[in-house]
Amino acid sequence: MPHLPLHAGWIEVVVGPMFSGKSEELIRRVKRALIAGQTVMVFKPRLDDRYHASDVVSHDGKRIEALSVADSSELSRNLPNPLPEVVAVDEAQFFDPGLVKLLLELAHQGVRVIVGGLDMDFRAEPFGIMPELLARAEYIEKLTAVCPVCGAPATRTQRLVNGQPARFDDPVILVGAHEAYEPRCRKCHVVVREPSRALSDRL
Repeated sequence: MPHLPLHAGWIEVVVGPMFSGKSEELIRRVKRALIAGQTVMVFKPRLDDRYHASDVVSHDGKRIEALSVADSSELSRNLPNPLPEVVAVDEAQFFDPGLVKLLLELAHQGVRVIVGGLDMDFRAEPFGIMPELLARAEYIEKLTAVCPVCGAPATRTQRLVNGQPARFDDPVILVGAHEAYEPRCRKCHVVVREPSRALSDRL
């Protein structure tokens, strides 16, 4: 991996449910770094092509140029030498565990690392590598959306299938937008379980 003279680097993570403004906040931080004259590279997972094949695009239409990669190995291969001063990764929950090690190495080498992602999946369970990234980050910002059911702050992501709440055993990764997901508060978040499973969970 390319090397940079040692100086202070760090990891900052922006998390929250869908429609909470995570990508918008990542884009804002990247643009401020660019205005400051810093070198920046932005990455996103290739499977997330909802709004654009490569650019990071927020739900409200803001965008920043990015490189779409399949996994952490491809991301590492695309890092230049010398390293950029800032590396940003959006939708980090879709990446493999190797991303955590890579981002730690970048921070150790003096890079400012900006990460955006969902901290919980549609079942309100910790999502992929995000718990470890949160544990290792220097700075964390947890955003909320607005629950469309009751108007309370939304911290969870509701998956809807044909307008109805998804089942607990549905696949975790199903990329979609308004037609498949909406933010919900704890009270209004619903995950359908089999009666037998729900009973066993209470025992």
